[in-house]
Amino acid sequence: MPLRHPNGPKAPRTAKPGLHPRNRHAGGYDFPKLLAACPELEPFVRRAPHGGPSIDFADPTAVKALNRALLAEAYGIRGWDIPPGYLCPPIPGRADYLHHLADLLAEDGAIPRGPAVRVLDIGTGASVIYPLLGHREYGWSFVGSDIDEAALASAARILAANPGLGEAIILRKQANPKAILTGVVGPEDRFDLTLCNPPFHGSLREAQEAAQTKWRKLGRGATGSGRNFGGQGAELWCEGGEASFARRMIEESTRIPTQVLWFTTLISTSAALPAVQRALRQAGANEIRTVSMAQGQKQSRFVAWTFLDPAAREAWRTRWSGL
Repeated sequence: MPLRHPNGPKAPRTAKPGLHPRNRHAGGYDFPKLLAACPELEPFVRRAPHGGPSIDFADPTAVKALNRALLAEAYGIRGWDIPPGYLCPPIPGRADYLHHLADLLAEDGAIPRGPAVRVLDIGTGASVIYPLLGHREYGWSFVGSDIDEAALASAARILAANPGLGEAIILRKQANPKAILTGVVGPEDRFDLTLCNPPFHGSLREAQEAAQTKWRKLGRGATGSGRNFGGQGAELWCEGGEASFARRMIEESTRIPTQVLWFTTLISTSAALPAVQRALRQAGANEIRTVSMAQGQKQSRFVAWTFLDPAAREAWRTRWSGL
């Protein structure tokens, strides 16, 4: 039964263990507040086994409505939507990556905030989710790149619906589908961070089998009645999977070693880590870090590397004085 009274008694909330302490969603979803911010969520809210409100996470329409409500209530983002068939990102996990990146920039000092901090989001997607969250949380400015024109058009519509975001978040098309950094990072660009959620699977067949497995776990048969686990080809797979993608990114990062403070990319499986870390050592990275993250049972991590020595990193950080 939907919650019809956002200002009524407090509904039970299921906490999300493992999320970063600054993550707004660590305490679970506050459905009364979400419904107040986005009434269109109401038809999708139902009672969960724990007795509190939830949605059917196998229903792509419900998941999009939840994301729209979360972005409106927690981040003041209006008019968020994505075309059918594109990945619908889990916002708590996306926010976690950004909070850990903020810690990486902070080192032993304060988190740098404001538009002087520039971040490159590789494969920003139709949802442009990382720039939205990162700008709202920390005031950072972003460049979002993608090879997909339709995804960039969707991202542009979201930015246009929110005054001021178009100045803080710039979109760039990657013209070469085989390139990652090359062609996007210009000679005058300087980025404090790069972030990336690379294609996970090594083939289209592998991606389809993974989706079927998820549907079976949800009790919806092999294909389900909708596509919560959607995604365009470039979002889901590339030849060699995420490890191959990361190695290409590492090779390209060696061409711009002084233009980025910290390069980072998500690595979904621990099995991919040894090859990625070996490639980083061979590339001559000055420092390599692996940062673990968790959301309930799900474990993830990102790898960060820099070619700058500690003195150069400290000199870089002097730009943030007074931010």
